[in-house]
Amino acid sequence: MNTILVIEDDSAIRRGVVDALRFAGYEVLEAGEGKAGLEMAQRATFDLMLLDVVLPNYNGFEILTALRTQRPGTPVIMLSARGEEADRVRGLKLGADDYVVKPFSVRELLARVEAVLRRNPERPPPVKTLDFGHGKVDFSRMELRFIDGARTELSEREAQLIQYLVANPDRAISREELLRRVWRIEPQHTETRTIDMHLANLRSKMRDDASAPRILITVRGKGYMLARTSTA
Repeated sequence: MNTILVIEDDSAIRRGVVDALRFAGYEVLEAGEGKAGLEMAQRATFDLMLLDVVLPNYNGFEILTALRTQRPGTPVIMLSARGEEADRVRGLKLGADDYVVKPFSVRELLARVEAVLRRNPERPPPVKTLDFGHGKVDFSRMELRFIDGARTELSEREAQLIQYLVANPDRAISREELLRRVWRIEPQHTETRTIDMHLANLRSKMRDDASAPRILITVRGKGYMLARTSTA
């Protein structure tokens, strides 16, 4: 089930959109102003954002810019009463996937949500290699190659886990988000220790000291993140 984050300050419009999305079978998160919206955009787990342009505290363009820096693969549809070409172009250039001008019909909005989710299931495209200091991940060969010449195979799930961390730099990813996005299951359907065990195995394979990891970092109370590395 896809989760949609709705950031819209007009309470009547937000309620109508949220109700329509829930009726259509989506999980929905919502925020009514820019500061709360930005915080949710950076911390919450969701598959698509519906983002109003004119908001208190932070406008939609500022939120979109921050999101694209931190989470470049997340689809965004902008909502605005502004129909000017310059605003639409600005939103699209900043990385919006679509732009809907108010007033809009619920049927049109749902169709656009479905279309964006369909054509953007995973973005950005996977990287081919990842350098981590004393070795390299070769995703095409599904293996680790070390500077001393040793090689270690990766499972498909291990490779997917690294790819997801690569695609979300400078952000701690929760166990629940990894289960939803990498395992494609809801956290209540499995034990989150699954993530801990996979990360422990990966650290062992990557020669990352479990007592003081320098590659796969644990952020206490938040989850996991990948140390700054180079990709190609």
